Amino acid sequence: MSLDPATVRRIARLARIGIDESDLQSLQGELNGILGWIEQLDEVNVDGVAPMVGTEHAVLRMRDDIVTDGNIRDAVLSNATDTVGPYYTVPKVVE
Repeated sequence: MSLDPATVRRIARLARIGIDESDLQSLQGELNGILGWIEQLDEVNVDGVAPMVGTEHAVLRMRDDIVTDGNIRDAVLSNATDTVGPYYTVPKVVE
């Protein structure tokens, strides 16, 4: 399959890529090269090859939702630059 300049312009417009007419020939060559690689993939014999697992076939590994690092408020607040009691303090940004 080979792309003509009109098709390359349309692809660029759909992709919201602004191209100059001077760049049209090089872009056409690059896109034709990509399509050539895809045509080579069509020639590969995949008979008897099982499809790879996709996300629709994968099973999620589940775990219990257990808090393992709770009750360390003082350690967490020690990372703050300024605190008042058990709260972070931040500069006022809205009057």
